[in-house]
Amino acid sequence: MRKSDEKHQCDDGDMTRREFVGAGLLGGAAALAGRHGPHLPGLTRAVAAERPGAPAPAPDPFELDEVTISQLQDAMQSGKYTSRQITELYLARIGELDQSGPALNQVLETNPDALAIADALDAERRAQKVRGPLHGIPILLKDNIATADRMTTTAGSLALDGCIAPRDAFVAARLRRAGAVLLGKTNMSEWANFRSTHSTSGWSGRGGQGRNPYVLDRTPSGSSSGSAAATAANFVTAAIGTETDGSVVSPSAACSLVGIKPTLGLVSRTGIVPIAHSQDTAGPIARTVTDAAILLGALAGVDPHDASTASSHGKAHTTYTRFLDVAGLRGARIGVARETFFGYSRVTDALIESAIGVMRDQGAVIVDPANIATAGKWGDSEYEVLLYEFKADLATYFAWLGSAAPMHSLADVIAFNARHADREMPFFGQETMLDAEKKGPLTSAAYRKALAKNHRLTRTEGIDKVMLAHRLDALIAPTQGPPGLIDLVNGDAGGGGSSSPAAVAGYPSITVPAGYAFGLPVGLSFIGRAYTEPTLLRLAYAYEQASTARRAPTFRDVAALPDTGRPRG
Repeated sequence: MRKSDEKHQCDDGDMTRREFVGAGLLGGAAALAGRHGPHLPGLTRAVAAERPGAPAPAPDPFELDEVTISQLQDAMQSGKYTSRQITELYLARIGELDQSGPALNQVLETNPDALAIADALDAERRAQKVRGPLHGIPILLKDNIATADRMTTTAGSLALDGCIAPRDAFVAARLRRAGAVLLGKTNMSEWANFRSTHSTSGWSGRGGQGRNPYVLDRTPSGSSSGSAAATAANFVTAAIGTETDGSVVSPSAACSLVGIKPTLGLVSRTGIVPIAHSQDTAGPIARTVTDAAILLGALAGVDPHDASTASSHGKAHTTYTRFLDVAGLRGARIGVARETFFGYSRVTDALIESAIGVMRDQGAVIVDPANIATAGKWGDSEYEVLLYEFKADLATYFAWLGSAAPMHSLADVIAFNARHADREMPFFGQETMLDAEKKGPLTSAAYRKALAKNHRLTRTEGIDKVMLAHRLDALIAPTQGPPGLIDLVNGDAGGGGSSSPAAVAGYPSITVPAGYAFGLPVGLSFIGRAYTEPTLLRLAYAYEQASTARRAPTFRDVAALPDTGRPRG
């Protein structure tokens, strides 16, 4: 559906959702700067993603390919580029590859004020006022992060199409204060992949199906799919995603990126379309650990409107790059969470075994196995908690938008989807939403019991227990296997993943590229206890520097399968 010309003015993972429920476990730049929403219906664009494979033509060389935040800062400081020029280059890149060329379909809209913002930041630089490492740097935001500007915030849903937030989300405000150029909103798995038990990751009613820049017929994965795929494709140096269970780390792994899922409370959720306050968090997605660390420093901080952030007082840092150490693995005790999180993919296991060898060569002490004894035992209780909190937290978000919000309750969304099923539900339904709508208030005994079970199994008897027993600095596991095929008929295929322990516990995890299988990215996750981001960043950076695993995307149509000499099909 093409976005309505009339806006609603508002007053004031990975474990995919399907796996979670089913398994119980586990033009020019100036013209582009005003583009809002897709030009084709979601149905048409989604089907268009299923094109047959021939070698994809390589995009034209791009002068900002794989450039880092510090390199952009150096270029602006030397006068090689201005923020405006960088913004124009990224807007042109989006125009070349998002709707044309490989048609990644990952940017829902660009900020019509992006160039004016860049001009203002350039003026500040000329006046010797540089706010910090993000000054003048374009950043993309997931479409569930509210911005009080001329961009909309919809969580990918037509139910919120055209809604402009009354104020910035806390993280958007932090980025503006740090001098970032909010370049646009990315496509995402609609409602953060919490609508159906048979959903296809990367699809939204508003945007259609997004694609993976490494192999175009493969899923970009997780609900922050657009933020990850756009970063991998060099639409920006970094982006912001959100995670409930896997939705930062999963698309980051699928797109060969660094993704940080912070400790619950390190980053505020105010102004973010929610799933569940006991697990939701925003987090950085970038091509390097350094860039992700820079972004985390801008996001972290206490927000009086998000009570969970009170626990971060004295534990948050404004500069996480100071913890990066190329020798950071020397003497570190790394536990391999082998049971449950290995064994589902031969090629994934082989890549992670190689990564373990790299860490051992860098002086790490490898404790293998260091299993999470309770792994897989919280699936039912996690789903129960998310259902209760989704219904309650969504109503709270709509109240935050004010009385002019187009929706006011989960029931309203369900009714909208039913009325517009041809556009909102052409491929999968809303079974998860229907389950959530049946739940009572957060005072319910069943909810409280499930939440307590989650924390006991993932914290006290889970991550805490194994890390204390072995005196570990971190646990490691494959983030997930290689990204599967986009399947709009059957939905996401089942598979393995290690996001749940940290997600349910509210603990931090960081994924970094570990290598490729048939050209498909695989990630390695570092998992720790609450507020151990400095330690995890130190370890992840040392591994990144030693392994040099990441390669730029190839935009292939199909995976690089070997020619066995046998006919296919």
